[in-house]
Amino acid sequence: MQSSLEVIIIGGGPAGLSAALILGRCLRHVAIIDAGHPRNAASLALHGFLTRDGIEPAELLKIGREQLRRYETIELIQGEVTEANRVDGGFEIKVDNGKKLFSRKLLLTTGVVDHLPDIEGLLPLYGKSVFHCPYCDGWEHRDQPIAIYGRKEHGSGLAQTLTGWSRDIVLCTDGPGDLTEEDRAQLAALNIPVREERISHLEGSDGRLERIVLANGEALARRAMFFNTGQDQHCDLAERLGCEFTERGAVRTGNFEKTNISGLYVAGDASRAVQLAIVAAAEGAEAAFAINTALIQETLEERG
Repeated sequence: MQSSLEVIIIGGGPAGLSAALILGRCLRHVAIIDAGHPRNAASLALHGFLTRDGIEPAELLKIGREQLRRYETIELIQGEVTEANRVDGGFEIKVDNGKKLFSRKLLLTTGVVDHLPDIEGLLPLYGKSVFHCPYCDGWEHRDQPIAIYGRKEHGSGLAQTLTGWSRDIVLCTDGPGDLTEEDRAQLAALNIPVREERISHLEGSDGRLERIVLANGEALARRAMFFNTGQDQHCDLAERLGCEFTERGAVRTGNFEKTNISGLYVAGDASRAVQLAIVAAAEGAEAAFAINTALIQETLEERG
């Protein structure tokens, strides 16, 4: 592996692995750096990924890494990037294992981190019967009693979305819901009650939610809970490199996952509202296509 790389990919989830695969097949010298902290680490299964529906998330990543090993121009590095800087001709990356790498192009596939509701008893249930994405886990709880956790339009919107999977839905706001009159009217029209009492804790066994216990002692029998309490970028590398962000906190990208920084691309959950593993993989492939095209054009210009 040459010390001066053509592409560095930071993040080894579906987006990063997919990009590395395409670039490896283009004979590009690539390093993919991953700290090993995937967003869906608590999930029992990954859904909606064609040919891999229901696979364990860690197994999908294992298969992806194994399939990259045949490509001699790809290097897999376990570690956390501590610094990334734009320098003349590309990017300089420092890893916590002491490695210092340089590349002409940089792709960030670092993803996001969800804000988990601060509720006693939630962590043992998270990824098993408490979720953030109905498209990922709604089908498994179809036609079951479901709770939504969230306030304002975030809670109201998620509750309305879940009506596609269940008609037995209650919105829990854990205190004043700050809902508009329009929100309340829409929820009432869908027969979705709003409970604004404080939540004491969640009860369940073997990862299965059974009851939401309110501070007044009342218990709501529920089989699953979906929440919408916000998220942050998994790391601040995009911000430190000068990327522009949307009002929702996503990295602003244009065609082919390009950012406002020349040579820097962002793919996956960090830059998109549709946060599905299969979409992230597609965006990684799209970014790889753009990166390879840019490298070819630069080579032609240098020789011309």
